[in-house]
Amino acid sequence: MKLLINDNIFKCKVCSTPESVKEGMMNKTFDGFDCMVFLMEQKTNQNFWMYNCIVPLDIAMVNDNVITSVNHFCPPCEVKNECDTYDGYGNIVLEFLGGTCNELNIKEGDKIKLSFF
Repeated sequence: MKLLINDNIFKCKVCSTPESVKEGMMNKTFDGFDCMVFLMEQKTNQNFWMYNCIVPLDIAMVNDNVITSVNHFCPPCEVKNECDTYDGYGNIVLEFLGGTCNELNIKEGDKIKLSFF
């Protein structure tokens, strides 16, 4: 799957099952893809954490293909009850390597397009 934001194209790994959403970027690096896309079951307030992540992430929340919020450079966390949470409203969540959104000027209000090309 590919993701287009502004003039930026990202190769994506998709998480759409409850198990894959729960696992997310735990113990992973961006090897073979640039963005992880979470296709959520409902439009609601989404809440993510960085437990067992290896690298800092930018976490963007998306509703109806518009970015509603960006959490920048979220640090990894190794202790469950000490992890910060990052939230926002929508039915899609995007995770990028930390710093990507600032570097590419990806921000709230930007439109996204997902496609299989």
